[in-house]
Amino acid sequence: MTQLQRAREGTVTDAMERVAEREQVDPDFVRQQVADGQAVIPANVEHDRLDPMVIGREFATKVNANIGNSDEAGGVEAELEKLHAAVHYGADTVMDLSTGGELDRVRETNVEHSPVPVGTVPVYEAVKRAESVEDITTDLLLEVIEKQAAQGVDYMTVHAGVLAEHLPLTDGRKTGIVSRGGSILAQWMEENGTQNPLYAAFEAICEIFAEYDVTFSLGDGLRPGCLADAGDDAQFAELETLGELTRTAWDHGVQVMVEGPGHVPMDQISGQVERQQEVCDGAPFYVLGPLVTDVAPGYDHITSAIGATEAARAGAAMLCYVTPKEHLGLPDAEDVREGLAAYRIAAHAADVADGREGARDWDDALSEARYDFDWERQFELALDPERARSYHDQTLPGDNYKEARFCSMCGVEFCSMRIDRDARDADGEMTELETGTSAADESAAEVNRPPVGTHETDGDPSLADVDLGREYPSADD
Repeated sequence: MTQLQRAREGTVTDAMERVAEREQVDPDFVRQQVADGQAVIPANVEHDRLDPMVIGREFATKVNANIGNSDEAGGVEAELEKLHAAVHYGADTVMDLSTGGELDRVRETNVEHSPVPVGTVPVYEAVKRAESVEDITTDLLLEVIEKQAAQGVDYMTVHAGVLAEHLPLTDGRKTGIVSRGGSILAQWMEENGTQNPLYAAFEAICEIFAEYDVTFSLGDGLRPGCLADAGDDAQFAELETLGELTRTAWDHGVQVMVEGPGHVPMDQISGQVERQQEVCDGAPFYVLGPLVTDVAPGYDHITSAIGATEAARAGAAMLCYVTPKEHLGLPDAEDVREGLAAYRIAAHAADVADGREGARDWDDALSEARYDFDWERQFELALDPERARSYHDQTLPGDNYKEARFCSMCGVEFCSMRIDRDARDADGEMTELETGTSAADESAAEVNRPPVGTHETDGDPSLADVDLGREYPSADD
């Protein structure tokens, strides 16, 4: 039985217990959210190394990291390095979007070593196996989907909402169909003159997913690829179909989340999130960005993190990161780090703004360490401890500066916090400050606590050549 089926019958599974522990909530609350389709626990029964997590608007905002190779770049070892960079820097899930060589080996290696859910887009493999797009068959698609499910993939993006009748609605766009899966299926329908095979075979896919407890990530194949195309008829026509497919999957006991855009002006983001929640009956919304401007190639991790924060505040449950290489090239491990930093900031900022219990205690603890000039504690509490320490040590590397009451920005004379502390220590009219926040003792979800390094590599010979740097300290250290 799937997590959804067990939740409906009133069973709190081991995965739900673990999720409740990580989110600091009652296990039956997790069960009820899953039973109602408002949250998903992507947990393929064949993924032995998985540490279960939950995606839903009533839980801490999650972040996905896309990895994967292409015909131009990337191999198994490079993808393994990216996987572990993603987990090390705080990804809640990873998607293997490989389209190059050794697809099976890359996928199997990722599942074998990943403690977080792994997602895929099975139509990519179908394209690689067929001689051309028009030669893809329904049987081939089902064969690929079942194989990937048996390999332990936890969730799959299935672009079943792109229908033949939607394609004319993309006429007049500036950037056409920018989803890889969406463009492949559009080409297939144009050349074969029949309906989307993923839509036609959707119930057969549901049966496979139910067997392995794979979660649907219903793809937005007609998402806008620029601001000008946001909120058009094509995007919203597909969304209506995704609502229909959500209910069909639920009827088969299969968990569902729904993917969203894309490129959206900032003033439209909250309305689009609210529309998805209404059309898809509250199924978790998983958004790419959205990018709030189109003018910043090389900095799209920033343009999209702005939109991601707004989307999460409006109710998006998981954010798909964008790296600095978006639109330009295949990300490497350092790009994964940059993208995750931007998106973990976005997710945490939204959780703080939404009043998520315990979320701001992390901020308060770091602020108190900063005011106390406790540099080591600042580094430990930083979202990226290695980066914080490195930047500090570029100008003041000596151990004596770890006890200094200033940094190189203001120097000794103009450090505002030192001046303020000295004034308070002079027993004047200024009173004591509020201190004593412990990020380790509050009830926030794990993603709203200082980073802890959620994977271990000691003794694993397959990771001998993967340099992950030091592990993050525990919040209790």
